[in-house]
Amino acid sequence: MFSCVKPYEDQNYSALKRACLRRKVLFEDPNFPATDDSLYYKGTPGPTVRWKRPKDICEDPRLFVDGISSHDLHQGQVGNCWFVAACSSLASRESLWQKVIPDWKEQEWDPEKPSAYAGIFHFHFWRFGEWVDVVIDDRLPTVNNQLIYCHSSSRNEFWCALVEKAYAKLAGCYQALDGGNTADALVDFTGGVSEPIDLTEGGFADDEAKRNQLFERVLKVHSRGGLISASIKAVTAADMEARLACGLVKGHAYAITDVRKVRLGHGLLAFFKSEKLDMIRLRNPWGEREWNGPWSDTSEEWQKVSKSEREKMGVTVQDDGEFWMTFEDVCRYFTDIIKCRLINTSYLSVHKTWEEARLRGAWTRHEDPQKNRSGGCINHKDTFFQNPQYIFDVKKPEDEVLICIQQRPKQSTRRDGKGENLAIGFDIYKVEENRQYRMHSLQHRAASSIYINSRSVFLRTDQPEGRFVIIPTTFEPGHTGEFLLRVFTDVPSDCQELRLDEPPRSCWSSLCGYPQQVTQVHVLGAAGLKDSSTGANSYVIIKCEGDKVRSAVQKGSSTPEYDVKGIFYRKKPGQPITVQIWNHRVLKDEFLGQVRLKADPDDLQALHTLRLQDRSSRQPSDLPGTVAVRVFSSTSLTAV
Repeated sequence: MFSCVKPYEDQNYSALKRACLRRKVLFEDPNFPATDDSLYYKGTPGPTVRWKRPKDICEDPRLFVDGISSHDLHQGQVGNCWFVAACSSLASRESLWQKVIPDWKEQEWDPEKPSAYAGIFHFHFWRFGEWVDVVIDDRLPTVNNQLIYCHSSSRNEFWCALVEKAYAKLAGCYQALDGGNTADALVDFTGGVSEPIDLTEGGFADDEAKRNQLFERVLKVHSRGGLISASIKAVTAADMEARLACGLVKGHAYAITDVRKVRLGHGLLAFFKSEKLDMIRLRNPWGEREWNGPWSDTSEEWQKVSKSEREKMGVTVQDDGEFWMTFEDVCRYFTDIIKCRLINTSYLSVHKTWEEARLRGAWTRHEDPQKNRSGGCINHKDTFFQNPQYIFDVKKPEDEVLICIQQRPKQSTRRDGKGENLAIGFDIYKVEENRQYRMHSLQHRAASSIYINSRSVFLRTDQPEGRFVIIPTTFEPGHTGEFLLRVFTDVPSDCQELRLDEPPRSCWSSLCGYPQQVTQVHVLGAAGLKDSSTGANSYVIIKCEGDKVRSAVQKGSSTPEYDVKGIFYRKKPGQPITVQIWNHRVLKDEFLGQVRLKADPDDLQALHTLRLQDRSSRQPSDLPGTVAVRVFSSTSLTAV
């Protein structure tokens, strides 16, 4: 994963460090200077900020004091509890923080070799489809010799302040971190995919079956090394950071640091009764103020749990900001959970592997409708199909598909002001099995995401076997920007962009002919098929000018529903399209009948129910059964 980390702004950490050591100077980053421009993108500064190196703040500066833990962190003056919550989650995963903080032993202060210190650090973040190596100097903003942003509970521990500075550099300045998004930070730390869950809208507090299902998913993400956070929506400005009677704080991101089923009871009885409770451990980024309801640190509920189980869970009675809750209470009091899945694409792994397709695209404006790629959402029917389009296949009878679209992160700087996200989303359409060109008319919408002005939008959906088109869009037409599309399936999906509107013309077109019309054939189903005692195991083949589309086998039914579509660009419109039905057998498949379709553009009747016939070309005889077919033809090749 880290073999191709790209230096951010072309700053090479090793070369810069060597140059500083050779010249015996401490590094000063020209790209993120110790000035107000690195603090604010707008407004006037508050109290006078002095940039200080760690050695000027305390006597014995360290990257880590007694290792790294989620207890290290405290929120500073900027409203970045979301970033602190993400760091808390990160600190609980050694394999992850060692990727974000590379060569941490080499970067650590060495009191015995002060001459080896050059005041330079570097950190890795995942940005827009690639890992970047961000270099910073160690000058940190202080007021009255105190760090004003994220800081550690140990005065001489600096890992979180330095990670935050590198992240602020990516964002443009420290102020750009105010009121950000935990989901984004979790993705930037892991390269994973974050899935937001609205607990209120989902009604998880009152639906036990749904809640149990969600807990299993949260437990799976946690056990496979993912990161999770929870928060309570603040509706008004006054709500922000308001403490509720239960001790929780609104508008505030909590890191979920443990997920487990807790065994109730004592001794052998606990084993035989095997009553378990779904529990979650959370941490307040302030490092204090905790939940005071059931299962809080001093509550009597803990008497139901054996001492050994409590020790295993690490239960403490300190106001350290960390506490346990039942999952039911989490769903009742919190409004949102963010799960950041680590997408495992390694074939060497024990756990499920995913196949990832990663494609970069852009919404671009053009006067020519055929070249315009910024058509807005489906509300704008005239321009919707002008957006970028991506095709992918589901190759199993049913597959879980994860789709994420991310717009290029924007910096907030003095020069350019605040970088605002576009409102983005996407729709997924089930299309013809053989589609190779762009869509121009509506088909069955298989799924759609929300539209929101966040950096990324995620959707998890289960889809049947077949071909699909994803149309990522901005909410309004005419908006431009770059995006990254990630599609995860169980087997390779062959995801690619559809660039052409119709078959291309070539020098051979005059000799071999060029399509005169386009026909879409949709075979819905059949009835009254020649029956066996168990029903027919039938399938459909649609044939046209050497091209064919085949459906999946519908088992044990004399009235199968095929729901299969094909699209054909016809050079010889006079030749009929053939729809055949076959019975799948072990040794040799059995022909059950066929129909021939003229598919004339002037035929106004779209839906046809036709009697099956044999293959005789002169006088075909009727066979048992009928087939229902919807046909559309047009001389305009961009009609479908």
